[in-house]
Amino acid sequence: MAQNYYSTLGVEKSASQDEIKSAFRKLAHKYHPDKNKGDKTAEAKFKEINEAYQTLSDPGKRKQYDQFGQAGGQGFAGGQGGFGGFDASGFEGFDFSNMGDIFSDFFGGGGGARVRRGSDMEVGINISLRESYFGVEREIRINKTSMCDSCSGTRAEKGSKQKKCTTCGGSGRVTKITRSFMGNFNQVSECGTCYGAGTIPEHNCKKCRGVGVLDKTETIKIPVPAGIENGNSLRIPGAGEAISGGQSGDLFIRITVDKDMTWRRSGYDLERTLEIRLTDALLGTKVSVETFSGKLDITVPAGSNTGDVLKVEGKGFSIGNRKGNLLLILKIAMPKKLSNKAKEYIEKLQAEGI
Repeated sequence: MAQNYYSTLGVEKSASQDEIKSAFRKLAHKYHPDKNKGDKTAEAKFKEINEAYQTLSDPGKRKQYDQFGQAGGQGFAGGQGGFGGFDASGFEGFDFSNMGDIFSDFFGGGGGARVRRGSDMEVGINISLRESYFGVEREIRINKTSMCDSCSGTRAEKGSKQKKCTTCGGSGRVTKITRSFMGNFNQVSECGTCYGAGTIPEHNCKKCRGVGVLDKTETIKIPVPAGIENGNSLRIPGAGEAISGGQSGDLFIRITVDKDMTWRRSGYDLERTLEIRLTDALLGTKVSVETFSGKLDITVPAGSNTGDVLKVEGKGFSIGNRKGNLLLILKIAMPKKLSNKAKEYIEKLQAEGI
């Protein structure tokens, strides 16, 4: 009887990818051959755990497993009554999206082998607004399943040759016959021993015990480009979870840009509030403003009001050939107290209608 992959890992059918991964790591650590030398039961259990994880960690394989009880394509064996008079009514809610694969396997179409792929990963990093303006390189350390650095994922000890897989006879696929109300089904799935390769090492890699992957903590450099926005994601191909006999998934970096005490981003523009005195607003002045790219001397024209915007072209965010502007939004600081002399001047201006 085929194993129940969810029961093997001790998780519910509704378990998330993180829960499946956590359960696998805990059990793999417990039953790893290195911790149970000479224990054939533990070795068999380790293989079952690995087979279950390879299926449930792949969204596509997991979907097919949930539907048909096996990962990979399935095919009808032409059970009782064959296909004559097949009526899809009464199967409301049944997902027929993979039926093309089923008939393809039955008639020998196959469609070519699909490349096994590890799970994608996502991590978040925080950068400052200044770093998003210029771009920055960050290093992160993540714990993940990586290709074994001794055998490079081949699962073979150095110098060891490959031999035909005895489980599948070198085809890379295994077939199981299951009975159902529709007749007999040939359930064709990827071989759990050779992972579809058709061959296995004569001598397993000692470091990974023939699994091809290891749990490792890796340091990864993240080149964050200039102009990146809050909430953007970067994709690093092949830096995700590795998988035996297949390609590694991708690593996605979710960017959070921290708020700056002075500057704000508005599209491609970089803006801030510039507070000036009432007299400077009336008479005009020059002020020195510290920006991300150095000091700028800014002319404030006479008669300026709160809310007026002074623009410096080309000093905003630069993305490709497009450059934003530097925007200074004026705010007039009104004096809270006036000396008697200042009050007399203001009263004279008021009398003149200014």
